[in-house]
Amino acid sequence: MAYSLAVDIGGTFTDIVLRSPDGQLTVDKTLTTPGNLLEGFFNGVNSVLSKAQLTPSSVDGTIVHATTVVTNALIERKGPKTAMLVTEGFRDILAIRDEHRYDMYDPQIEFQPPLVPRELTFGIGERTHADGTVARDPAQDEVQKCIEQLRQLDVKAVAICFLNSYVNPKNERIVGDMLHAAMPDLFISLSSEIAPQVREYPRASTTAINAFTMPISQPYLRALAKRLKSESYPNEPLIMLSSGGIIGVEVAGRNPVRMIESGPAAGALAASHYAEVLGLKRLMSFDMGGTTAKACLIDNFKPLIAGLFEVDRRYRFKEGSGMPITIPSIDMIEIGAGGGSLAYVDDLKLLKVGPRSAGANPGPACYGQGGKEAAVTDADLLLGLLDADNFLGGEMKLDYAASERAITELGRQLGTDARTTARGIYQIVAEAMAGATRAHATDRGIDYRGLSLLAFGGAGPVHACEVGALLQSESVIFPPQASVLSAFGTLVTPVRLDLVRGALGMLQDTDWNKVDRLYNEMEKEATSALSAAGCNAQDITLIFGADIRYFGQQNEVSVTLKDDPRLLHEAAQIEKAFDDAYQAQYGFNPRHVPVEVVSWRLTARGPLIPFHAAINLPTTEGAPKKKRLVHLWGNDRTVPVYDRQALANGQKIAGPAIIEERETTIVIHPDWTAHVDRFGCIVAKLKDQA
Repeated sequence: MAYSLAVDIGGTFTDIVLRSPDGQLTVDKTLTTPGNLLEGFFNGVNSVLSKAQLTPSSVDGTIVHATTVVTNALIERKGPKTAMLVTEGFRDILAIRDEHRYDMYDPQIEFQPPLVPRELTFGIGERTHADGTVARDPAQDEVQKCIEQLRQLDVKAVAICFLNSYVNPKNERIVGDMLHAAMPDLFISLSSEIAPQVREYPRASTTAINAFTMPISQPYLRALAKRLKSESYPNEPLIMLSSGGIIGVEVAGRNPVRMIESGPAAGALAASHYAEVLGLKRLMSFDMGGTTAKACLIDNFKPLIAGLFEVDRRYRFKEGSGMPITIPSIDMIEIGAGGGSLAYVDDLKLLKVGPRSAGANPGPACYGQGGKEAAVTDADLLLGLLDADNFLGGEMKLDYAASERAITELGRQLGTDARTTARGIYQIVAEAMAGATRAHATDRGIDYRGLSLLAFGGAGPVHACEVGALLQSESVIFPPQASVLSAFGTLVTPVRLDLVRGALGMLQDTDWNKVDRLYNEMEKEATSALSAAGCNAQDITLIFGADIRYFGQQNEVSVTLKDDPRLLHEAAQIEKAFDDAYQAQYGFNPRHVPVEVVSWRLTARGPLIPFHAAINLPTTEGAPKKKRLVHLWGNDRTVPVYDRQALANGQKIAGPAIIEERETTIVIHPDWTAHVDRFGCIVAKLKDQA
C-alpha cells in the first residue's frame, strides 16, 4: 500500500483525492483554470498535500489524471490548423456525414461544421479494395505537392483516412512516412491505427478528432509528467480513458480521442465499485457536476461499454447531431444540466435550462465573478438549499443578492416571482435528467423502475431525490465524498486498454488465420502499452469479444466471448453467445438469419485494485447544527441542517432535511427518510418504503 493521488479536471471544478496506505481519503475541490489547466491541477494537489501534511515525494503510489483538455478543445474549436488526406474523390466525407437526420421533422436542421474544412482536405490518388488488395499505390507527385501546400498553410496536424485502410494499412503508412520525413514536427494520425473499423464516416471523424487534439494533449501531458518529476513526485502519471481504463502518458498523448470521456468514465467506475460494496448487482449512477449531468447503468456490477459515442452535439444533446467516435467508451447518457447550466426564456415564453453553461469563468451569478445570467446553482441558493457562507466549507462565499437579481429578471420575463422561477428551474433539471435516463435504459432493454440511484458530483446530491422519485427508484444512495467521486473512481480502476479491428464477414465463413493475426496484433499493442504503464506481463488478463449482427442489419451487438477464439476456432460457440446477448437486449431472435461478424475486440487489463476505505463513523447520533428556511416545497419551510461528519452508523433522518459536507449538500425531500449504513453511505427511501 502507498499514497496515491487522483485529479479530475471538470468543466467547472477540479477534484482531488489523496488515498493513504490505511484507506483514509483527503479530498479537495477547486475552480478549474481553463486558461492553464496545470495551474488548477497543482493548486488542488498542493492544497491536499498541505491538509495531509505530506510532501510530493511521499506520493509513492499511482498518480491518476482525468481531464477535459480534449473535450474543451473540441467544443471550443481552439485546436491548431489541421488538414486531412483522403482517397481522391472523397474530400466531402466529413460534410456529407452519414446522411442521417437527428430530427427528421426539422426543416431547418443544422449540423456542426466539419472539424477539418474542405479547403484543408486533400485527395490523394490511391485505392485499396474491400478485400485488402492494393489496386493503386499512392501517387508520389500528388503527395509531394500536398506536402508543399501543408507547409504553405502552416498546418500543424494531419489526419489520413483512405478507403478500406482498416483491411490493409499499406497506403496510409506510405503517405504517413513521407509526411514525417518531410515535416518531422507534424502531428500525424492514421485511421488504420486510430480506428481500424468499417464505416467510412465514423472512422474519418474519429481520426480527424485525434489529429485535431493531438497537438494540444501530447504537449500538455508531457508538461504534466515533466513538472511532476521536477517537483519530486516518484512516479509518472497515468491517464484515465473513456473506456474505464488507465494508461501511460505517451500512449494517451498519441491517442487523445480515447480520453474524451475520461472524467465521466471515472464516475461510472466509482459507481460500479459501490455496487459491489453494497451488493447491488444493478443500479443507475447519477453524476451531476457543474456543466453536465450523466447517467450510467451498472449491470452485473459493471458499467456497459459502447463501441460508438458522440461528442459536441449541436442540438440539445440529441443523438446524431454530434461527431461520432468509434472508440470503446463507457456507455452513458449526458445532458447539459449541471450546476452551471443557464436558464432562459425561449421564443415561446417557456422556461428552459441548458445546455449552455456558465462554466468556471464567470460561473453562476452567485460566484461573484461577473456572471449575470441565472444558473441552476443560483436557483438552489435562492431556494435555501445551499448556504451562501458555507460553500466549499466557507472558502468560497456565494453572492445571494446576485442570484436573486438574475432569477428576478428571468421571472420578470415569465411573469412569475423569483422563488416560483427558481422552483421551475429545479423541476426542469430533474425532469430532463429523468427523461434522458428513461430513454437510455429503455433503449438497452432495461427496466429502470425500482433501480437504486447512486448520486454524486457537486450538484447531484442536491437534485437526486427529485430525480429518484421521477424514476421510481427503490432508493437514492449518497456515498462518502460524493462530490469528488469521479476522482475517487480513477483510484479503483486497473491499467487497461481496449482495442478493436474491423473484419466484416459471415461467421460460418470466418478465416481463422486472419482472426489469429488480428488478435496477435492487438495483444502485442496492448501488452506493450500496459508494460509502459508499469504493468508486469504476467499480471495482464486478456478479455475477448466481437461485434456481431444478423446479416442485413445496420447495427451490431457487442458480445464478450468466454474463451480465446484463437484456441478453439469454434463458430457455433460464438453464435450462441451472440444469440443470448441479442435475446437479452431485444427479447427475440431471428435465428433463421445468418450471422455476420463486424469487428473483433480485445481488452487487456492489469490486476484489479482492492480498496477498503477507512470508515470512522461517530458512535453518538448527531443533532441538527441549525435550521434554515427552505422554499422548494412552498415558502418559508423550516428544515433542520445536519453536518454529515457528525452522523452515526445507523442514524435515521426524516425528511425534509439538509445534510451538508464541505464539497456538496444532500437534500432529503419531505416524503423521504434516510439512514447511514456501515459503509458511510446515506441511503434515502420514500417513507412508505423505508
